[in-house]
Order: sequence, then structure tokens, then C-alpha cells
Amino acid sequence: MTCLPSPAGVEGSGPARQDTTPEGKPCYLSTDNAQSRLSRLADDLEAAQLGSGAQVLAGARAVLADPKAGERAVRFALTRSVESLADALRVAASRGARIGVGDDPHPGLTDSVVLDHS
Repeated sequence: MTCLPSPAGVEGSGPARQDTTPEGKPCYLSTDNAQSRLSRLADDLEAAQLGSGAQVLAGARAVLADPKAGERAVRFALTRSVESLADALRVAASRGARIGVGDDPHPGLTDSVVLDHS
């Protein structure tokens, strides 16, 4: 598996999978086998991100349904929701690119997602 600075794959490899570096910059992972150990690990990571997003959604709905929820709880729920949405958009863009779903109607959208994890 190779980390590339752009979505263009390595010759002879499959479509690049989008991810991010620890610094939050886009990184495209290219493998030559969709069934390789690293490809399956990336699939598992994407599934975990989407599963986490479902949990965050349930929590955010609970906070929003509670009329006594304070500003701190609402801000926390919104922050986690934004992070989960960014992950879901990244997964969707990566999967769409790998199955060849035409041109991206919102080019650069996932590249512009900047999160402050502080």
C-alpha cells in the first residue's frame, strides 16, 4: 500500500482510496489487490467510522430532544456530528471513486474539511 499526495493511482494498481494523514491532509492509499490484508483493514476502518457516526447521530438526537440540555452538551454533540459527517463524506467519496461513479459533483469538498480536534 502506498500513500500518495493525489488521487492518481500507481500504474498497475486499483483506484486510490482517500484517507487523511494525522495532520488532516488528504492522502490517497493505493493497493494492487482489493482483497489484500491492508485493503480489508481499510474497509474495516471505514465500517468503524460509519458505525461511530450512527452512534454519534443517536447521541446528538438525544441531546436535541432534551429541552434541559445545556450549551456544553449541544456544542459537544455538534462537534462530534461534524467530525462524523466529515468521515462519512470521505468514505462516500472514496467508495464512489473506486466504483467509478462519474465526476465528483462537489470537487474538493472532502479536501476542504478541516477539523480542530482540540
